[in-house]
Amino acid sequence: MKKVLAMVLAGGRGERLYPLTRDRAKPAVPFGGIYRIIDFTLSNCINSDIRRVYALTQYKSISLHRHIQIGWNILSGPLGEFIEAIPAQQRIDEHWYQGTADAIFQNIYTLQQEKPDLVLILSGDHIYKMDYRKMIAFHIEKAADLTVAAIRMDRKLSREFGVTEIDNDWRIIGFQEKPEVPKVIPGDSEGILASMGIYIFNMELLVRRLIEDARSDSTHDFGKDIIPMMIGKDQVFAFDFRHGDVGRMGYWRDVGTLDAYFETNMDLVSVTPQLNLYDSQWPIFTYQPPYPPAKTVLIEEGRVGTALNSIVSNGCIISGGSVKGSILSPRVMVHSYAEVEDSVLLEGVDVGRYAKIRRTIIDKDVQIPQGMKIGYDLDEDAKRFTVTGSGIVVVPKWIKL
Repeated sequence: MKKVLAMVLAGGRGERLYPLTRDRAKPAVPFGGIYRIIDFTLSNCINSDIRRVYALTQYKSISLHRHIQIGWNILSGPLGEFIEAIPAQQRIDEHWYQGTADAIFQNIYTLQQEKPDLVLILSGDHIYKMDYRKMIAFHIEKAADLTVAAIRMDRKLSREFGVTEIDNDWRIIGFQEKPEVPKVIPGDSEGILASMGIYIFNMELLVRRLIEDARSDSTHDFGKDIIPMMIGKDQVFAFDFRHGDVGRMGYWRDVGTLDAYFETNMDLVSVTPQLNLYDSQWPIFTYQPPYPPAKTVLIEEGRVGTALNSIVSNGCIISGGSVKGSILSPRVMVHSYAEVEDSVLLEGVDVGRYAKIRRTIIDKDVQIPQGMKIGYDLDEDAKRFTVTGSGIVVVPKWIKL
């Protein structure tokens, strides 16, 4: 394989995930009980045998840096392997990152030091399992300058994605950034080929195009500027995600909104999840503190600790309470007669006796008082918490109730 360097864009504000991103970067938001969102991208790199990875960070990055330092210190430095976080440094000028392309441009010195043949550019805030080696092989086979990973999406979602137009050889002949009227897939009037924000560039050409873009009056974004500029000038191809999809279910989620975050977590507790976390051939790595195993407690008749269709992480105690269709992160405590249903509870949440929680995300270390109800009266909940358009209640961390 050619020498590959991965650059993970992990500096986004994540404003649509507020209040979960009030004190942390979007890729550092906990997910699925024990993981952070960025763990899925980094695990794809390790499982794809890509072991030189930089994560480019910017906003509220302390917890993300700590997670990468503690949880991802698993490679061999003497062998030239690493996963390192690079904070925004204003190396080029006084500006912070102005766009996705500018984030790479401001680290062009790092690219030139590493001298890779190919640069794999990834997003740190998507949930999926993909073998990047398949995409790299396609890129080399096509003698491409740039390859863009693409996935079929419903055309009604076009305003959320960059939309690629291809010929019969999967060469990109057009690219629209979040269009209202998109180009559909030939023979599929309801489908679009959406960019996944995964790019492979030949390193030397990437440097040239980044320099050209930096000198122009653009938004310095790959989707809006770099890709359209390269079409017709360079060899630009689309790679069908289905050929690199490890789970073979076409599962890829952008958890950029609270509703999407909630729904993607709920996907994990379905009877047969599309995203398989139990695949030993493609493990999802993360840092796990040395908490004891989860425990359910039968206090007496009628006070039975139960968890049905749920994920219960280490350190949790369900002491005479009921948990259904929910995700409990480490150290969650559910007391007697409490009910938790269709909810996501992050680390250290304590649910008091007789409390009832439904369709709610509760951030870290919140203590729910005895008898409190959340998720049953959305008008009342909206006076204290965030309530999404689909009726999901979000309780910020450390709030006093």
